[in-house]
Order: sequence, then structure tokens, then C-alpha cells
Amino acid sequence: MKRVKINDGGAKRRLLLLLAIMLPAALRVSAQRVETLSSPDGKVRIEVAVGERLTYSAFYGSEPILKDCPLSLQIGKEVFGTKPKLKSTQRIKIDETIRPVVPLKFAEVPNKANQLRLTFKGGITVDFRAYDNGVAYRFGINKGKGKVDVVDEGVTLNLPDVFTAHVSKTSNFTTNYENPYTHVSTADYKAGDAMTYLPILLESHKGTLVLISESDVRDYPHLFLQPTDGNGFTSTFPKSPEAWKPRGDRSWTITKEHDFIARTDGQRTLPWRFAVMGDDATIAENQMEVILGGKCEIDDPSWIKPGQVNWDWWNHWTVWGVDFETGINNDTYKYIIDCASKYGVEYVLLDEGWNKRVEDPFTTRDEIDVKELVEYGAKKNVGIVLWLSWLTVERNMDLIPYYAKMGVKGVKVDFMDHSDQWMVNFYERVARECAKNKLLIDYHGAFKPAGLEQRLPNLISYEGVRGLEQCGGCTPENSIWLPFIRNVVGAMDFTPGAMHNAQPEDNLGTGSLPMGAGTRAYQMALYVCFESGLQMLADSPSRYLREDECTRYIASVPTTWDDTRVLAAKAGDYYVVAKRKGGKWFIGAITGKKAQDIDISLDFLGKNGHLTYFQDGRNAHRIAVDYKRAEQDVTPQTKLRLHLVRNGGWCGVIE
Repeated sequence: MKRVKINDGGAKRRLLLLLAIMLPAALRVSAQRVETLSSPDGKVRIEVAVGERLTYSAFYGSEPILKDCPLSLQIGKEVFGTKPKLKSTQRIKIDETIRPVVPLKFAEVPNKANQLRLTFKGGITVDFRAYDNGVAYRFGINKGKGKVDVVDEGVTLNLPDVFTAHVSKTSNFTTNYENPYTHVSTADYKAGDAMTYLPILLESHKGTLVLISESDVRDYPHLFLQPTDGNGFTSTFPKSPEAWKPRGDRSWTITKEHDFIARTDGQRTLPWRFAVMGDDATIAENQMEVILGGKCEIDDPSWIKPGQVNWDWWNHWTVWGVDFETGINNDTYKYIIDCASKYGVEYVLLDEGWNKRVEDPFTTRDEIDVKELVEYGAKKNVGIVLWLSWLTVERNMDLIPYYAKMGVKGVKVDFMDHSDQWMVNFYERVARECAKNKLLIDYHGAFKPAGLEQRLPNLISYEGVRGLEQCGGCTPENSIWLPFIRNVVGAMDFTPGAMHNAQPEDNLGTGSLPMGAGTRAYQMALYVCFESGLQMLADSPSRYLREDECTRYIASVPTTWDDTRVLAAKAGDYYVVAKRKGGKWFIGAITGKKAQDIDISLDFLGKNGHLTYFQDGRNAHRIAVDYKRAEQDVTPQTKLRLHLVRNGGWCGVIE
């Protein structure tokens, strides 16, 4: 057979060209290193890829939750995240028990996780943790002694599919963190839309919930998120202020900003970024902010006494049936103290108006004598808490030891409305000074909890919520989301307790006789459902005295707990929770705009008991003050059906 010689020079050239194109890509794939980290129970998994970029993906069971999320960090002119050079890896098992000074859910919080530490050239580490209910990561910087400028931190959340996002939008970094929730598909939430502050709640098409927030924020701004055009979010931070000037008696205008987000120590860890994953109960019971927040730095915190507070501002100092003129004066406050003492309420708050001028914390109005009220309250076992604007505190830090020496028990500091590095440090400076003088502190006009209250637990509560002070703007339709978003990252000063109850369409709001949306049983149930180290009683003492059986129940509800069990929950629809303090179990149930019939089991009880409960009355769907009180014996085998009208509630105690 005659062979035919073929000139294959062109084919060889084409093959070589194809290899030249494919080989770099193949080398890049082979050069990418993937580290896998699983939670102790194996249900949560993180895949960390180190290649052209540093990215991670997170899975809940077989469901992808976050996909190829890049991380970056710019310090000065150095940008970490592109072609990172991995030096070493270390795997750590974490297994400890945390006992919070102010336990809002559990007296003992397990901290069990598997950790992966990646150490890179250039003095950068990244710690990843996999928990049974979520994931967390944080940067570490090792740039030696002195300060460094963190220009930016890249936090990107890429979702593998369309999720529903439950967010509080804001147009700028000046915010009181009280905006109502917006519920939007990530397909419709686009780049250029208003950003959101944390925490946010995401919901996959399979129904898995994902809570996104941060903890251990120190000397660093809080994170905001902007939507992208690709089913996701990317970070944005307020710049560190360089110069500012006061605006009025409680605000400020930043006149110049640095070109960095934080000038900070060159050797430290940055905040934890975390995602909690699971069903509604998993989200509501989670303690990730507590676990990652840091350890208590007060040597002996035994003086920190959480409790309830009779609050004056919401009810306009309105009392009746007395022989003195009511208002901001000692006679009115003594009446409020008497009411607090009768029901065992630990504190009375003097809100704005007790001093002649907001700017001057040392000169009271003529009708007020703080020392006399402190002494009168002490005889009745009631402590005094004073309201102050943050700007007044900043200009008069000596007021803290002054009022502590007088016997004041705490301060409520208001109107910060920022979360840049300077303001984050203000929170800590004031909390430390208060701790030094054994004063509690409650921040209003405040950002979310992000760890400081774990390190300095005299920081007993934060506002940062659309609470009852919004009156007609505070509806159960919005508030039903709070157990699944805002309150799951720490104390929330919602200020419940309205005794003049109205369905939202009938809520006339403010004035000397204010109204609160939701039924009577709903307002009472909030004391079990919502968590705050200082829990306000917002309404008039005259109303509480008139509604004695309701007030006795409210005042009996603890502000700290040994155990928490979510019995039934659907974010946006209903929430039923049981909480134990000592030998008593309290149960609270709330709903939004839809009526609910909810079956619960009492199988969490260790023994038989007696249940006293309050439920919506037959006409509460229309006349919100309508309620019914009843009692029955119960056992661990007891099943209860709770009927909640629209914007309704149910609450009880088992002894």
C-alpha cells in the first residue's frame, strides 16, 4: 500500500496555539487551593478558595447560601485580596461555655465551632468559623506597632439564586436606625437603590432564613450594605470624621472626612462578619452576636442590675386623680416612684426636660431636685436614671462621676445617629467611664448591638428599633419581624406597655393620652417576646394603677432569662416563645396583621404547674383593649391552642 505524506505543519501550529490558550487557564485552576470547613454536626459547610482571589462559599446542608464571595482589605496603599500568597493554615476546635453577665436568652451559651485560620504574606490572617447554625469570618492584621489606615474592607455577599431580602433602608449614614422593614426580591433590589444597615434577613426559595450581621466592632465603623445587580450585596462604610461642628443641642455636622474608614492599631483583629442559617426558630434563638462579641472586661460586674423602668416621656408626665399639678416636677416623679415601688419596678427614668437647658447637665429646672428624688427613690427601692444628649455628655464627661456620687443608677444617652469610627469610640469611652463609676447606660438614637455590651455589660440596652415612641408609625405588622431580625443581635429598647390599646386604623398616636397599636394581650406579651436589660413601662402610672391585674403580670416578667424555647414561629406572621427564670416559665405570643390559631405543647415542663394567662377578648379584633384572664392546671402533656386576633397576643406564666 502506498503511503501518502501529509503536510501537517498547519495542524501542529493550531494545536500549539490551542495549548498556549488552554494551559494558563489549566494552571490557574490547578493553582487554586480550596479548603473545606464543616460545622461540628456537619450540616454547615464553608469552602474557601485561594487563587486569583480569596473567596468563600457557604452551604446549609446541600443548599448553597453564599457563593464565591470575595474578600479584600486595603491598608494604606496595600490591597489584599488579589493573588493572595498563602503561607500556612491552622485548624482549631472551639468548645467553651459563655455565661453572659446580662443573659437575655440563656444563662449558659455554648460556643462550639470548627475554625480555619489562613495566614498570608503581608501580615494578614483570615479566620473562618463553621457553627451548627451559621458561619463567621474576620480579618486579622499584623503590621507591627503603631497605627495603620484601613482605607476599605471589601465585604461581598453573592447569592446563588433570587432571595427575598428583609431590610431597613437608609439614604445616608446619618440615621437613627428606626426605619421600617422593606421586603424585596433581590432581583428587584438593584445597584443605586438605597443602602441598608444591619442586621438584615434573607429568605431563599426553599424557605431557609439567613441573618447577616457583625460583632466585636471596636475602633472601627459599622458595616452598611448596598445592593448589586447580581443578586447580592457589597459593603460600604462611613469614612472616619476629620472635623465636625455641633448642630443644635444634640446633633453634629461632619465638615471634613479622612480618606480612610479607620485609623487603628497595626496589630489587631477586625470585626466578625456572620451569617446565621436555618428555620425561624433557629434564627430567633441564635446567640451569634453574644458568642463573637468578646469577653467581659469588668472585674466584678455584680453591681450591674437589669430591671424594668417606669418611663415618663411617652405618656407626657400625665397622671390624674392627684392634688398637685402634674408635669416635669418632683411631685409627679414621686408619684411615678410610688407606682414603681408598688409593683417592684426597679427604676424610674427622668427623660428630656429635667434640666433647664439640654446643654447644661448640672442646672436642673426649678421644679426638679435630682438629689431629693434619688433619696426618695432609695427609700422605696427605686433607682433613678437620667436622660442626656450625647453632645452634652461629650462636652461634660465629669457629669458621670458627679451623678454617680449623688446616687443616680444610670444614664440614657440619646441622638448619636452615626456609626463611624469616631462615634463607635464615643460609645466605648462613655460606657467605660460609666462602668468606672458603676452606672448603667442605655443608648438611644443608637446603632445595633455589635459586641460592646458583652465586653462592658453595664451597657444594658440599645434602641436602634422602630419602637412604641413612633406611636402611629409603630405597627404590629412591622414589629412582628423584630424577634427574627433586630432583637436577635442583642438588647432592644422598644419601650412597650401601652394600656390604651387600638387597632392600627384607630391609633391616634401621641399626646397626653397616647395610644399603642395592638391588643392589650399583645402589649403584655411583648415583655416576654422582646428582650432588653432595661425594659420600659411606657404608659402613665395612673393607667397602670387602674389596670392592676395587667400591670402585676407585666411587672412580674424578668428582664434576664435562664432558658429560651421558641415554640412556634413564622417570620412576618407569628412568634411564640417560652422563657424560664428559676422555677417559672413565661410564655408570650404575638402576631402581625393576620389572626392566628397556634397549637403549642408544654412538653418542655419538668413537672406539673399552674398556668395564669391573658388572651385576646372576643371583640379584640375591633376593640383592642378587650382581653380575658384565665387559669388552669397544666402538665408536660398539656397541649394549648392559642387564638390570636389580628395584631393580637397571648401571654402567661406557669408556676
